[in-house]
Amino acid sequence: MTAPHTWLRSLLPLLGALALHARADTVPLPPSDVDLIGQVKVVTARHEDTLLDIARRGGLGYTEIKMANRGVDPWMPGEGTQVVLPTQHILPMAPREGIVINIPEMRLYYYLPARGGIPQVETYPISIGRYDWRTPLGVTQITQKVPNPTWTPPESIRIEHAAKGDILPPVVPAGPDNPLGQFALRLGVPGYLIHGTNKPYGIGMRVTHGCLRLYPEDIATLFNQVTPGVKVNFVSQPYKIGQAFGVTYLEVHPPLKEEKGRREGALGEIARLLASRGVATADVDWVAVRRELAKPTGIPVPITQPDDSPQLDAYRKPHETLAIGR
Repeated sequence: MTAPHTWLRSLLPLLGALALHARADTVPLPPSDVDLIGQVKVVTARHEDTLLDIARRGGLGYTEIKMANRGVDPWMPGEGTQVVLPTQHILPMAPREGIVINIPEMRLYYYLPARGGIPQVETYPISIGRYDWRTPLGVTQITQKVPNPTWTPPESIRIEHAAKGDILPPVVPAGPDNPLGQFALRLGVPGYLIHGTNKPYGIGMRVTHGCLRLYPEDIATLFNQVTPGVKVNFVSQPYKIGQAFGVTYLEVHPPLKEEKGRREGALGEIARLLASRGVATADVDWVAVRRELAKPTGIPVPITQPDDSPQLDAYRKPHETLAIGR
């Protein structure tokens, strides 16, 4: 295991800079045996806020902020309501390179090239394909960067819109009415893009025809950083297991509707994931596991006894500086 104090000493200057200047969704990449990034935050709703407003300010999508705030009215949370921001994540079980998209989580992870010797990771909420227009799984790459894209809707989509009285032109020009937004990243899978949107309040929902949508401000940042050839890995991991200095965590998201059986077989799948990480089932708090499966929060929860060593305290304290309010 990487010595936590050595890793943290090298990160302290960067952590301070991140707390003051950087995007809240850009964090130092931990060593290979640490899987958690970010911190859960709590903000206070204003009178005019909806959960969607708060989600966008916090770098979150609709589904994840709703799961973390059960019982809160998404349209009128109310002045003074404490809203949990689920901005801590377990990194997906995949090579830490390029872009990794965990479809049921509706979240994109981009592993940036190391800067100043410190590798970083950015994470963004996304919208994914509807059940009848599924986002694909597997590995591809970015093949082209397209600023101010036009949209040529396939005939199937034009027919779908026409049935609702919405007649689409053969080509939708670039501009504020273009559903691709201002930037698009073309993928090696024909017909699929990572792009912006002119309907940002759909981020964090299953509303697309298979493509990945990001908030306008997020796709602008990602577009400026990536280059053609960057690997893009689509995975489906509704149950993520992570470890950090002797503690094992579970993060749960609802499985995709089309992956029948994963919900019913969740305990078995989690047990296999734990075994692959060398965690004994006798050490697991299965009550906590079942509670999270029954009502997922999308937040990493500890499912083994915490290690109260000074090393763990050293890990926690610098990260508290990232718990910035709204």
